[in-house]
Amino acid sequence: MSTDLENFLAATNHHKPGRILYGASFTGDLANRVRRHIGTDDIAGHYGYFQPTEVGLLPPADYERIDYSPYWEGEDLPEGTTFDGNGVAMVPSGFYHFWGYISPLRNAESLAEIENYPLDDLSTWQTSHMAGEVADAHAAGKVSTLFVGHMYESAWQIRGYEQFLMDTIDRPAWAECLLERIFRQNMIRAEAAAEAGVLYVRCGDDVANQNSLMFNKPTWAKLIHSRWAKLWRRVHEINPEAKVWYHTDGNCLDIVDDFVEAGLNVLNPIQPECLDIDEVHRRHKGRLSFEGGMGTQSTMPWGTPEDVRARVKELIDKYGRGGGLLIAPTHVLEPEVPLENIDAFAEACREFGTFE
Repeated sequence: MSTDLENFLAATNHHKPGRILYGASFTGDLANRVRRHIGTDDIAGHYGYFQPTEVGLLPPADYERIDYSPYWEGEDLPEGTTFDGNGVAMVPSGFYHFWGYISPLRNAESLAEIENYPLDDLSTWQTSHMAGEVADAHAAGKVSTLFVGHMYESAWQIRGYEQFLMDTIDRPAWAECLLERIFRQNMIRAEAAAEAGVLYVRCGDDVANQNSLMFNKPTWAKLIHSRWAKLWRRVHEINPEAKVWYHTDGNCLDIVDDFVEAGLNVLNPIQPECLDIDEVHRRHKGRLSFEGGMGTQSTMPWGTPEDVRARVKELIDKYGRGGGLLIAPTHVLEPEVPLENIDAFAEACREFGTFE
């Protein structure tokens, strides 16, 4: 049987794979019920999910985490609050995987506060181990991957959602400053990945809602896309074999052409509830691969096992037989999803997506 590596390369190079790769993720409560249902903790192994091997940079031996406590002096933070690597306060929402964010720069009064906000200096991080990990993964028939990061999402979480969006209008230099600083971190990761031979370079930002872009297109192009495009081109310049994956939820139809022009290889999650996948495929067949397609607002939670099987078959027949498809739910599976639909999804992917 062909390996994940062979099938990934076939699919993303738009050739017929031996089998179509597929996978899913779960909220904690549902994952626990799935484990009981299948009788093992190895969910991915049980269902045969695609499991790329994650590699990444390592902090230097003398690394010390940045102390963000001065940004929270005098604040009465809710119980259970934790902090991410950028100093953003993450507040439990009580609703599965969702968090509330309290942004450390929400009250910033000057550009200098944004310029001087502490972020890790990734130029000091270790990368010498990465090429060996990549070689080992590929020798084992697995796909090496590295998540570069977000940019817009990290920026608004540090600055505040409303504050950042207003910055793009009233104080664009503030928005540019923060985006550029995050972009430079992401570029360090991306260049390290490409130089090590990482095959699957992942990144993303949610820049669309259910109906349309969250920005006017010129703002998106200038502030956000210009930086991602530069990063994607740099990855391909260093490692032409690398495949760049980008995630954005929602209806991003208006900017898919820009993605492809900039060198995007794989678009995730192609939500059927809000994106005309047929139109995207018609425009970019043979140039852009899809990952996703299984509706988490429709088929997976509310369909029957027969509906799930039919949707898997439809995705494969329309978009996958000549390559260009990895199948997955369009987001983490929530507690409403019946266990029978999870079983049906994997069974149908194997039945309809095995060609060898």
